[in-house]
Amino acid sequence: MSSPASHPEKVHSPWRQEMGTYIGLIVVLIAMVALFSSLSDYFFTKDTLLSIANEIPALAVMAVGMTFILIIAGIDLSVGSVLALSAAAAAAAMLQWEWGPWGAAVLGLLVGVVCGTITGGISVAWQLPSFIVSLGMLEAVRGGAYLVTDSRTQYVGDAMGGLATPWLGGLSASFFIAIVVVIVGQLILSRTVFGRYVVGIGTNEEAMRLAGVDPRPIRVIVFAAMGFLAALAGLMQSARLEAADPNAGAGMELQVIAAVVIGGTSLMGGRGSVINTFFGVLIIAVLEAGLAQIGASEPSKRIITGVVIVVAVVVDTIRQRRAARKH
Repeated sequence: MSSPASHPEKVHSPWRQEMGTYIGLIVVLIAMVALFSSLSDYFFTKDTLLSIANEIPALAVMAVGMTFILIIAGIDLSVGSVLALSAAAAAAAMLQWEWGPWGAAVLGLLVGVVCGTITGGISVAWQLPSFIVSLGMLEAVRGGAYLVTDSRTQYVGDAMGGLATPWLGGLSASFFIAIVVVIVGQLILSRTVFGRYVVGIGTNEEAMRLAGVDPRPIRVIVFAAMGFLAALAGLMQSARLEAADPNAGAGMELQVIAAVVIGGTSLMGGRGSVINTFFGVLIIAVLEAGLAQIGASEPSKRIITGVVIVVAVVVDTIRQRRAARKH
């Protein structure tokens, strides 16, 4: 029997594949920046780049959670609604109950955790597709946001302005928090037992059971973490806009999923990278900012974004089939 050492290409192929994905995403990102810079004199400027950086934290932190969700072969369509409800709960705590910003923020985060736990718990307990459960939660939680705010935008002023306050070089505190979340998420996924369990569940859940690992609590934890990160995104957005809007985050779940899929995380589960997801977030952000600067209409922007999502899914499918043939 030959040893792994006798086939070094097999040992290094995952690393090479990962590096190939990194390089591919970087090339796409550079190409997009170059394209929009050639089409608009104002794109490649400090103000535009700072604007992009300060607008991506909410999308970035939710994309980290969605990466874990997709790796376990699940999906969560309720994240935009959870964002809105969590921000609404924090705003209500400050404006109606006269809580301080820290207490209100904790309440908002707890609301997100509860929503995520409910989605994951129902999906696991009744063995229901997370697509269906989260679709129901999308509507229910959005209704909760309308009830909490009385269907009106709640203006919180600069109560949570610390998150939106510029720090180094004009970058907001939210941006640095998002970077920390990305780094921690990648370390958990690639360097911890929990991360290996997450990948294992997405790859072959039955094999994990036979190995003595119960996948049910891990699934619930992943959905609860997604709820927490959606709530954090809600606080970030509320701080940036100085308001909690019950319509906030509507349709944002598609952007989150798009960023994760563009980053190379498989919709079939078992494979993904948080760092790659962050590149996907940057690609989505640059695409939207560039289209806005060249005067693309809203319908055109949605069509182009949709095409990008479809292309990313097709590329992922081709990659999966090639990997299956090699094995």
